[in-house]
Amino acid sequence: MSRLRVVGDIEGVSYLLLLGVAMPLKYLAGMPRAVSLAGGIHGILFVAFMITLVDVWRRSGWSFLKVLMAFVSSLVPFGTFILSRQIRKEERAI
Repeated sequence: MSRLRVVGDIEGVSYLLLLGVAMPLKYLAGMPRAVSLAGGIHGILFVAFMITLVDVWRRSGWSFLKVLMAFVSSLVPFGTFILSRQIRKEERAI
């Protein structure tokens, strides 16, 4: 689960960079390449997050609802950081 937390944090940072840096550069500074670059990197990290999530689901026995909530957290800005905090709490309880 710690791997999911790490991948989620990296994916969350890439999402914030895409939304907070690359998008403004595209629309305010006329630099569409920023979105292409940041979007591609974020896409790869998103796929890595999904693969890791499925692996955690398979190994840890998380319920479908918990996996669904983890997936939804990856779609919301700052969501993966909240998920990371919950995973950290769960790891401490074990």
